[in-house]
Amino acid sequence: MVRIIGFFVGLGFVTMLLVAFFTDAKNAIQNPSVETAEEQFHLKPEPMKLASDGPLGKFDRAQLQRGFQVYKEVCAACHSLKYVSFYQLSDLGYSEAEVKAIANQWAIEVPTVNPDTGEAATRKALVSDRFPSPYANETAARAANNNALPPDLSLITEARDGGANYVHSLLTGYRDPKTYRNEKGEALPAANQPGTGLHFNPWFANLNIAMPAPLVSDGQVTFADGTKPTVEQMSRDVAAFLVWTAEPNLEARHRTGWTVMIFLLIATILAYMAYRNIWANAKREVSIRGPLEPAFRERMDEQKADRGIAG
Repeated sequence: MVRIIGFFVGLGFVTMLLVAFFTDAKNAIQNPSVETAEEQFHLKPEPMKLASDGPLGKFDRAQLQRGFQVYKEVCAACHSLKYVSFYQLSDLGYSEAEVKAIANQWAIEVPTVNPDTGEAATRKALVSDRFPSPYANETAARAANNNALPPDLSLITEARDGGANYVHSLLTGYRDPKTYRNEKGEALPAANQPGTGLHFNPWFANLNIAMPAPLVSDGQVTFADGTKPTVEQMSRDVAAFLVWTAEPNLEARHRTGWTVMIFLLIATILAYMAYRNIWANAKREVSIRGPLEPAFRERMDEQKADRGIAG
């Protein structure tokens, strides 16, 4: 009886699954899903080559300094670097005196409290300080940016799919929505045209971004090393700098990884040589165990003789 009930329960379950499958299949055929504008016009980050790429990658200090200059003069007014301290700039090749000067001359002062009055105040940044946020809090940040919150850039290349490629593509990807055409030659639908305070960028997830194009023309920043400051160059340099802010120990990690790999390779070779040296000439001997063992047969014969058992 239990088996019969179980059979009908299982049959009912399978029937329901088949009905659901064929119903969904019918709906998919009759009402195929319509591709959204985001799917039609969103572009994947364009690949670019940085010195830090790959297992042998190392930072280009000159490029990092240029990228920091772009951040300082263009990005710092809206975006924070809350996980980066001024003293870390020495890793970019700045001297101790230069780092102190950068911290002291930073346009945004560090929030503090007046010890005499207990009221909120600000002071010049110290080398030990982290980069101060341009806004007092999230509310102030949204109020200054049409209710959009500028993201912190410390880990942006780790937080966004595409990393540095995403940053570079986004910075150089602003287009005119009225004249833009995708790969199929399709125009952006009127419903997806950017609204008030928004800007069209096909490399942004939903196409319309609150941030206006930060790099608008060549020569916007003057590089100290004489590199021509094109929009392409500035976007590459600041993307490389943000790779460093997200992973300042990248070079040490690469060195450690290669050291471990070489150690494991040498250890494997030594272990194999030791194995060959110890066991190469060893011969496997198969000894007889059980009733056929000569010593066992001899003891059995002695016991039979003592007990007067024949055979």
